[in-house]
Amino acid sequence: MTETIAAQLAYYVTQVPDPGSGTAPPGSEGIITILQWAAWIAAAVCVLGVIIAGAMMAVQMQRGEGGQSVSRLGWVMAGAIVIGSASALVGAIL
Repeated sequence: MTETIAAQLAYYVTQVPDPGSGTAPPGSEGIITILQWAAWIAAAVCVLGVIIAGAMMAVQMQRGEGGQSVSRLGWVMAGAIVIGSASALVGAIL
């Protein structure tokens, strides 16, 4: 039992096979199209979210509640960042 737990864990992590980028199976063009549509729809929803957050910010600033709208805008922008970097995030995990 001279090996530490960290050394054993490092050994098992290095034994996980790396699938690489792989090749798409035949007939997967439809899946790619669906993913492209989903990305476009998600981007459109983010743009709509920014517009709505801006409109709410304009209305609520008059009532003194603008801080909540700034928070909403931050969440919309965070969602846009996740959507925009989705393929890079998944690529980093794989």
